[in-house]
Amino acid sequence: MLIDTPLPFVKSYLDELNKVLNQQTGVRLTRLQKAWLSFCLMGIILTNTVCWSKFERASLGKYSLTALSWMFRKSTIPWDFLLCTSVTLILQKCGITKGNLIIDDSDRKRSKCTQEIFKTYKLKDKSSGGYINGQTIVLLLLVTELVTLPVGFRFYMPDPAKTAWIKEDNRLKKQKIAKKNRPKEPVPNPNYPTKQQLALQLLKEFRQKHFDIKVKTIRADALYGIGKFMDEASSLFGGIQVISQLRSDQNVRSGNKFLNVKKYFTRNDGITLNICIRGEYYVMATVGSARLYVNAHGKKRFVIALKYEGETDYRYLVATDLSWCTKDIVQAYTLRWLVEVFFEDWKLYEGWGREAKQPDYFGTSRGLILSLLLDHCFLLHPEQLIRLKNKLPAYTVGSLQRKTQMEALLAFIGELLEEENPGKKLEQLSQNVQEFFQLVPSKKHMSGKNLGRLAPTPSLKYKALSA
Repeated sequence: MLIDTPLPFVKSYLDELNKVLNQQTGVRLTRLQKAWLSFCLMGIILTNTVCWSKFERASLGKYSLTALSWMFRKSTIPWDFLLCTSVTLILQKCGITKGNLIIDDSDRKRSKCTQEIFKTYKLKDKSSGGYINGQTIVLLLLVTELVTLPVGFRFYMPDPAKTAWIKEDNRLKKQKIAKKNRPKEPVPNPNYPTKQQLALQLLKEFRQKHFDIKVKTIRADALYGIGKFMDEASSLFGGIQVISQLRSDQNVRSGNKFLNVKKYFTRNDGITLNICIRGEYYVMATVGSARLYVNAHGKKRFVIALKYEGETDYRYLVATDLSWCTKDIVQAYTLRWLVEVFFEDWKLYEGWGREAKQPDYFGTSRGLILSLLLDHCFLLHPEQLIRLKNKLPAYTVGSLQRKTQMEALLAFIGELLEEENPGKKLEQLSQNVQEFFQLVPSKKHMSGKNLGRLAPTPSLKYKALSA
């Protein structure tokens, strides 16, 4: 079977995860639970999905779809602790004591009919400009000197009542109806927290569970550049630096006058700096900065206008700690791009981007946890660990996945050759292939279908002549 025995690094990862789990919570994974988890991780590696049907086919029927689904739903696996325990394991193995936190959110497209999938809603499709059904995940990422790893997530969904109110309010605005005659904004529903509230939950959870990790900065995009969020996030970790983006129409105070940040930096030219991007290479950028009172935040912030070489428009950064210098803030903010790299790897190689269609909250969250556990498992691959210990650039997830797939194939062939009667075993496997890899009729080809006559009718030739 292609997924008969887990590869050694997967088995080692789960053994160590089980030890840390027992130390932290007093709970242990049973032998069957470890075997199931290792099978699922191997299944994601080989099929790049979280799909029981594909796992069943990859095992050539050794593990049935029903049994896999039952374990996923009914087994007493401590799902609530797995991701946090895995983070602790990696921090211990790599000797990590400090890092930086990055907050971002990612959309996952779904089909038009998503009645059973948890927290799907109509969201804007950036590629087409239209609307699609999908899920939004708010993710917390820890960036350290050695590795970048996911440490927490939440599912986001806007309040349906507020969404309906916004739609109606916009309609009435177009009709030029006065605000006092329009419906009032509904009271916030605690069952639908905002992305900023979810991000704060993730930060609090990380602080509680990994209190021994020194967090140096928190970074987020413009959506999280709200005064209240930045202050609360900073205070959670003792007043650390929080860096985000500011919209160009935000008002700042210059002297006794308020003007938007774009106009302020139009009047105050920046200087050219050589900026180090993620500690890897340098680029020239035009940078202007000032410690300004930001009206929406109700206090003074460090505001920076940044424009890289070849760009025409500025972007505006905002930071809470006024004691930093401009260049350090700009270079720290470049690390935010790492979350985009993670999202790409996660969706392309770790099963979440394809067919992760488990229904309801438990199905969706557990499927996502399995996917993130695979990301952690790859970090503890023996060859990856050697690179990290020697302070060499880590291997990509894609290259690790491809090599692991070939290792699984070679292990499968090796087990086949060790059989007493390899020929008989191969014949049995051939029968399994016929059973579990059935060919399906295609709708693309017209074989066996009626195309119609597709020819002129003799009695209607006069129509053509008259025309």
